[in-house]
This record gives sequence, structure tokens and C-alpha cells, in this order.
Amino acid sequence: MIESLLNYVVWDPNPAVFSGFERLRWYSLLFALGFIISQQFMVYFFKKEGQNELLVDKLTIYMVLATIIGARLGHVLFYEPEKYLSNPIEILKVWEGGLASHGAAIAILFALWLYAKRTPGQSYLWVVDRIVIVTAMTGALIRFGNLMNSEIGGKDTGSDYGFVYAWDTKDIMETMRVPIESIEAYKPTDRESELQNNGIVPVNFDIKINKGGYSLTDLESTLRRDIKYVLTQFKSSQEYLAEPEESPLDLTISDKGEFYLATVKTFGRTKHPTQIYESISYFIIFLILLALWNKYKSRLPDGLLLGLFLIAVFGMRFVWEYFKAVQVDFEENMALNMGQILSIPLVIIGIILVVRALSNGIKPEKN
Repeated sequence: MIESLLNYVVWDPNPAVFSGFERLRWYSLLFALGFIISQQFMVYFFKKEGQNELLVDKLTIYMVLATIIGARLGHVLFYEPEKYLSNPIEILKVWEGGLASHGAAIAILFALWLYAKRTPGQSYLWVVDRIVIVTAMTGALIRFGNLMNSEIGGKDTGSDYGFVYAWDTKDIMETMRVPIESIEAYKPTDRESELQNNGIVPVNFDIKINKGGYSLTDLESTLRRDIKYVLTQFKSSQEYLAEPEESPLDLTISDKGEFYLATVKTFGRTKHPTQIYESISYFIIFLILLALWNKYKSRLPDGLLLGLFLIAVFGMRFVWEYFKAVQVDFEENMALNMGQILSIPLVIIGIILVVRALSNGIKPEKN
């Protein structure tokens, strides 16, 4: 039973890098870090292949703008067109979330065409073949940022394996009208007997509360009412937790001298950590593409790395979508969701590029 208990994780990191400073988030930091590292890789590629490394700054501007604008417009047009087109000013609120990798991919391909057109000595496919190497690495970092945001998670695993996403519920609890000092969600070590391998697993919340003017009796009454409401009536709690609505709240409160400690025993739903699946996939693709470039460099036939990137990234994206929760309501009854539908043509284009590149063969070494 102890081995089974180790199979799930109660996931509740603060999306902010520094507690109390909400503007700097892990997602933003990892997103920016991806571009910074990518720029250094591109400088290295340019140097090794005799290109002017100063052009990397120009290329970075094209990439950053294309990624942000394309990802945002992709989400707007592919996932929630009615919402955004009826109120276009909402499109500008990127900080509220809503980015689509398919939109970013299309915009990047177009932006690099503009860059190559205005940059003598660099063909379009030569540039794209190098960009996709670092794009795979950046994608891995961005998906890890999604994990830190507790977003784009997966469907129920139906077993004791998976992640229980507790951050949203913690965030809601902190708005209760009691002087809360801290909340910790965790996997209890003394509730193994409650595991049934059905995707519903034990989760505890420890709530540290400033005594203020509350008596223990009044505080318990308030917490029983408010916490039960949070655990059963909010959409995020219903999606990620499994508090029995009909039974009394399992709550104990103890006096710790300077503060009260309330412990809530409830249950969570184990979800597939699809952010991790995708992040690892993209990092492996990055390593493979980098190894190919490192071996052949300018001898690679144009379009080969791009084709492999499209096949691998969007092929894996097609697979992982089976494990993801739907992002918008209209996907609920679709045989293939929007992410899968958009992946199919990109994979087909990738196959065409690879076949074309392989027919041309590896370029001879320059004397």
C-alpha cells in the first residue's frame, strides 16, 4: 500500500517565482529563458557555419513577435473565436492566458519567410532548419511553465498514479474571511488504507490561522461552512478534488499557542501530468535535432530538420491530446479535438519535407 501511495503527487506550487510578488511568474520566466538560451544557440550555429552572428538579433525580434502574436491569434481563432471577436479588446490581454502552439508555429514559419526574404545569403529552409532545433527546447520550457501554473492538465487516470492539482483550491481558500497565514496541500502518509486504485486519492490541507478575535468554537463553525462550500461548489474544486458533498467535512482544529491549525481531510482526482509528457518529448526532440546538426551542419539537405520537427512535435502532440482535458466546451463531443485536427496537416507537411530532403541526399563536404 505504501508503494501505491507514492504513485501520486499533490501539486500546488505558487505560480509566482517570489511569494508576494505576483507579476513575475514561472511561466513568464521560463518563456523568456527559452528565447535567451535559443539566441545563444543561434549565435553558435551562425558562427560554426560562417554566417554573420550579428543577424541573430534581427532574427530574434522576428521570432519573439511571431511567437507571441501567432500563439495568441491561434487561440483566438481556433479555440474561442466568438468570445474574442465579439470583444476584440480582450485579444490584447495576453496575461490572462490563452496561447496556442499551432498558431505560434504558423506565425513563425511566416515570419522566417519575411526574415529570409530581407536577408541575403540565407535561404528560407536553411534558417528554419536551425530555428526548429531551439524551438523544440523552448517548447519544453514553456510546457514546464504550464506545469508550474497548474494548467493544461490531463484527464483522470482512474488509478493511484497521477497529479492532484490543488493550487486553485488553495487560492480560493485564501479568500475566506478568516485571518489565514498559510495553507499547505499535501499527500498524507497515514491514509494508505483509503486508497482504492480508482483515481480518488487522499489529500490533506493544513490551514494556519491567526487567532485574532476568534474563539475555537466560532472558528470551527465558520470553517466547516466555508471550506465545504469551496470544496464542493467551485468548478476547479469539482474538477480536481472529490470531496463527498453529502458527508460532513472531515475537519480538526488544534490550538498551537500563537495560532490555530486546521487540518482538512478530503480527496483528490488523479490527473495525467500531460505538461510533463510534452516537456520531456520536446526536449528529446531538441536533443535529436541538435545531434543531427552537430554531425552534418551545412551538409544537411534543406528542409530535413524542419520536416523531422513537424513530424515529431505535432505527431507527439496528436498522441498526448488523448490524455489532455478538453480546453474549450465545443471539443467535448469531438472524435478528434482541435489540437489533433491542427496537428494532422503539419505532420503531412513534415513527411513531404523529409521525403524531399532525403531524395536530395546529404550535401558533399566543401573542400
